[in-house]
Parts: sequence; C-alpha cells; structure tokens
Amino acid sequence: MNNKNILARLAFLGAAVSSFPTFAGSWQQDVKIGGFNDVHIYTPDSVSSVGEGKALLIVLHGCVQPIDNYLTANLELAAENHGMVIAVPDAMNKAGYNCWSYWQGAISRSSGDYKNLIDLANTLKNDATRNIDPNQVYLAGLSSGGAFTQQAGCVAPDVFAGVAPSAGPSLGTSSNGALNNCEIVTPTTYKNRCESYAGSYASDLDSQIAVVGHGTADATVDTCYNQQNANGYANIYGVSQLSGTTTINDDISRSAQQTLWQEGRVAMLWFDGLDHSWSGGQGASGDYIAGNSINFADYLGAHFAQYNRRVDRNQKPQVDSLSAVENSGVISVSGVASDTDGSVSSVSLTIQQVDVSPSQQVDSDAVSVSAQTGEFSDQSIALTDGLYQVSAVVVDNQGALSSAVSSVVRVGPEPAATAPSLSQVTATVAGQCATVSGSVVDINQDLMEVKVAFATTTQTAQISGTQFSAEACDLPGGNNSAVVTATDAAQLQSQETVNFTIDAGQTGDYNFHINEGHISWGEGYSSCYLAFGTSTSTFTMREYPAGTNQCNWVADGEPSCKGPTQACSQTGQTPDADNDGVSDALDNCPLDANSDQADNDGDGLGNVCDSTPDGEPTADSDSDGYTDDVDNCPNVANPEQLDNDNDGIGNVCDATPDGDAQCSEVTASNYAHVSAGRATYQLGYAIAVGSGDNLGLYNVFVTTTVAETSAGYFELGSCPVQ
Repeated sequence: MNNKNILARLAFLGAAVSSFPTFAGSWQQDVKIGGFNDVHIYTPDSVSSVGEGKALLIVLHGCVQPIDNYLTANLELAAENHGMVIAVPDAMNKAGYNCWSYWQGAISRSSGDYKNLIDLANTLKNDATRNIDPNQVYLAGLSSGGAFTQQAGCVAPDVFAGVAPSAGPSLGTSSNGALNNCEIVTPTTYKNRCESYAGSYASDLDSQIAVVGHGTADATVDTCYNQQNANGYANIYGVSQLSGTTTINDDISRSAQQTLWQEGRVAMLWFDGLDHSWSGGQGASGDYIAGNSINFADYLGAHFAQYNRRVDRNQKPQVDSLSAVENSGVISVSGVASDTDGSVSSVSLTIQQVDVSPSQQVDSDAVSVSAQTGEFSDQSIALTDGLYQVSAVVVDNQGALSSAVSSVVRVGPEPAATAPSLSQVTATVAGQCATVSGSVVDINQDLMEVKVAFATTTQTAQISGTQFSAEACDLPGGNNSAVVTATDAAQLQSQETVNFTIDAGQTGDYNFHINEGHISWGEGYSSCYLAFGTSTSTFTMREYPAGTNQCNWVADGEPSCKGPTQACSQTGQTPDADNDGVSDALDNCPLDANSDQADNDGDGLGNVCDSTPDGEPTADSDSDGYTDDVDNCPNVANPEQLDNDNDGIGNVCDATPDGDAQCSEVTASNYAHVSAGRATYQLGYAIAVGSGDNLGLYNVFVTTTVAETSAGYFELGSCPVQ
C-alpha cells in the first residue's frame, strides 16, 4: 500500500481548499470560542421554520482534515435553506492523525473536547446576535468526527436535540475498529454505553433524534457501522424500524436511500456511490468532500426541523394590519389578526403618550376578534393633546403572543416645528463591538433618520416604533464615545453622546506576553503552550479582576492559559458585556444584567439566566427509589442496586454483570508487544490492540506496561486497583 493509501486508511480524511460561493449570510473564520482555537461559523439571514429563531448545527471534521475543507461542502446552502447557524470547530485534543480522540481519554461533560463542544454550543446559543433556539442545537460529524458525535451526543443529550454521525465507527469502539474488521456493538451494549455516558442526563435521550449515514462505496470505514449505529439509537429511543425505503434525490444523478424508524426518531441513509467522504451535494469539492450524492447538511436541516421533539410547534399569531385614527380626542383602533395553526383568542391594546419623558401608559384593553374575519376594533378614553403610540399584541388559543405592531397618532393641533427628542441612550459592549440604543420621539412625526457616529464608522440606526439601535465592531481599545444624531424632515436635529469602554486585549506570542507580565515561565507558560501549541503562536489575553486591586490576564477562549494574580495594570480594562457593574469573569449571567448576582439554587448560574432558578428536581426515571444521579441503572428499575463486578453499571443493564476477563499486566518492549499480538505496528509506532493506545516507538528499547482488561483488549498502563 502506498503512503497515500496508508494515510487515507489511518486518518480517514483530508481535503483541499478552494473558493466557495457567496450567500446572503456570512462566514467568520478561525474564531476562538467555546474552548476551541479555530472555529468557522456561518450565520444565515434566515430563521428556522419551527421554534424560535435559528437552529445550530456543529459539524466535526475527520482525521487529517483541515476545517477549511468544509468551506467547499455546500454548508451555506443548508444554512440558508433551514435558518441554521453552522459551526465547524478544529479539535483541540487530537489523537492519531489529528483525529477527534473518541477512543481515548475520559468520556464526560468535564473532559477534553466533550466539554469544549458543550461550551461551544452554549456560547453560541447565548449570543443574542445569532438568535439561536436552544431547542434546535444539533451535532454531526464524519468518520472520527462521526464517532465523537455519537459519544458527545450521549454525554450531553440535554444540549444536543439531534445527532448525525456519518461513516463513523460505533459508540465506544477502539481506533482499530475504524480500519480493520467491524467491531460488533449490540443494541443492548450501545444503549448501556450511551446511558452510562449520559449519567443523570439520560432522561434527555427521550427527546433526542438521530440520523446515521454511510457511503455505499466507502472502502475505509466498514459499512457495517451504519445499520449497527441505527439499531443502537433505535434501542436507546425505544422505536421500531418502519418497512420499506425511500429514495432521496438532489437531482437525477445524486441520490440516497432512506430508512426511517417510528416518529422519525432514527433515520438511516445510504449515500449512493459515495466513498469515504462528507456528502456535500452538487458543487461540493475537495478530498473527502464529495459532490456525487445528496447534500447531507441540507437533508439534516429538513429532517431535524420536521422531527425535532423539543421545539414548540405552535406558530405565533400575528397582527396583519393596524389602523389608529383620532377624532375629537378619542383614538379609534381597528385591525386584522390571524393565526395559521390555531385561532386568535384576543388582542391586547395599549396606548402610551410618548412626547413626555418618560413615556406614560394612558389606556389598555383586551378586545375580542371576529372568528370569521379576524377583525378587531376599540376606542380609547378621551385623551389630552399629545403624541400617542398605539400597540397591538395578539394572543392565540395556546397563549402564544405575536410581535407587537405599533402606530403613532396625534391628538390635538400640530405643534410648531421641533427637533426630535432623544432619551435613554445607552451603549452595550460585547468584545470589541458596541451597540448603542435608545428612544427617539418626533412630535411633528417627520423623523428622517438616526445616525450613530462611532470612533471608526457612522451607522444608520434601525428604528422600530420609538426605539432605535446601531452596532459597530472592531472598535479601538480604551475609552470610546458615540454621538447619536436624530434628524427630521425640516433638518432640525438633536444629539446625545454616550461613553463606553472597549477592551481590545493584547495580542502576541509567548515571549510578548511574558515580557508584558501577563504570564511567567513559572505560572501560565506551560498551560498556554498546551493550549496554543508552537512557540510562534499568537493569542490574545485580557485582564480580569481577581479581588481588591488584583487581576489575572486570561487568554481568549482558553481559561487555562492564565497568568499570576498581580496588581491590576493602568491600561487593562474589565469586560462587562451586560453593563451590570460585574465583570464578565465574575458574572454568573454575563449576558443578562443582574447586579445582585442572585443565585437561589447555588449552581453558579444567576437567576435571570437560569431556567430553573430554584433548583432542578432530581428525577427517578425508573421509579425504583434511587434518583438518577446515584442510580447505577437510571432507566431500568433495580432497587437492589446489584453490581457484581463493581464497574458502576448495575447488573440489570450491564452486558457483562460478572465482569470481563481477569485483568493481567505485561511489561515488555514494544517490539515484544507487537510480536505477541498485544499491539500492532503502524507507521513506526506500536498501537495497543483493542484500545488503540499509542505505546510509543516500535523498537526493543522502548519498554511499556499494558493491561489486558478483557479478552484481547489491551490498554496502556497498569490494571486498576481492586
């Protein structure tokens, strides 16, 4: 086998970068976020057809595959078609040939890239500018990324509403299983492994869905895993396979065969004619990014939207039209409301006088709606002269509220020409971006525009009713100001200035940060090196408070890269994204203002951004008297909690309740391990059979200890202490 084929079979993946088409949304490349140094993020202009806001699909690369390859995989098309933000992270804790390390390391929410993926998902969905629905967060991956997708989906089923491994070995298999014979994982073992990874979150598997896919021409990873993975998920979810298959077509030459399980909980795809590649549909290109089958991401966007079990599928009602007319000091209001998937219950009307500061609500009413036409009407109380804003909000039969629709109307004679009035002008800072917002009222009702002049750019504000907002990014660090100018048709103007502080951080390599005192050789350097790699790497650090007049410098996206506690610098700034007076580093709700930092349940998440501020009830899913957090079989009743082999999995859900083979240790040279069949030779290294652990160089001079923890399964290290 030539070197190219060896690399292909060992690493599964690789690709080249080429140009990609332009869409309405945009790519952000090499973003440091959620514990990852490099993430490509595409944010579409569209929103999901279900739920609230946009969906999020995180796509995991394969071994030796740069994330740049996915810039030519037609992900933009799927993003725009389904209102789906797409994030492609570069694995931080790689194994083998830059693979996602699914076969080694602890499998838990607090470990390695499992933690990073959770952090990435949470950071993105908490970013208000991306408008991501937390009930529509999905995870997909190819090959090693597919295997890691399965395990991360089990570790955090509360985070990932849907998972989609493609050409990935089964849950809990070794690295050898990807390239050699199929490692059999029965549905029972698959279910037990997944639930053990989930721990106290296993009940969230009840609302998760899965799609598995594999190319029919894949000669790298055994195609046995496609049906095996589908059967495993079906057993977890408790659903049965439906009869028959359906051909899915992008066009006449690109197709896949689809098999479904009950309620769409599991879907299995065979990509017709596809080799070991991500299936990108027409126009997709590059090594291991193929265009000869369907666009898998586009399929996922549609399937997940159709079968997601967590979104509220009640469509919001809407105000189709609103009219407000004044006559003799009384405002007559009329309009039409509708609800596409139910009925309108009522319309809530409010009237505010807006030419006073602060504005004052002067009237409100809930009015009925014609069941036949959706029409509604009402009259206000007698009003004094002034400018009034009438707002209507529709309530449907399930209690959902529409967006407010407003109309401004004058009572009394037109006043003399007067400049617009600005009030409540504030600036909200996030990183090096600032959003300036406030209220603008023009009593002559001839407002033309509101502009906000930042240090580097002037933006025309978006205006909704009497509210305006404008954003600018890449602002200079330090003290900033923005000037807001409101102009009417008579060219009368008013201005307000708002001040804010931008922390631009400081960027450089290790020597720069050491010289600047951000880190030292004794504290910070080693952690930063592990986080960022080579000595020429550059990274950004910012100063955060650590007590009275004390600070630490911390790297963006890598909290482990932190310098010593020291006196705060004169130039360091303290990011406070929600402007509540508590720095982001200490804020238990950094994106929601809560100066009191109230945290009723003590879980580290402030009440204002905690869906269960008074604590989450502890579940007992199988009603056996043991809560899920301590139950060794949380989904199968076992009040005796028997665990013969003391492996933490109760007998009733343990495939080997009496334990695997007796563990034995062998200390020998790597040459001897390979000769005895305890390891295999791969490109100069000895790789443990079963676990895939790298024992080091293959020669007689390197001596290691391996433990046979079950028949034919070897791990680097000693047997666990009994």
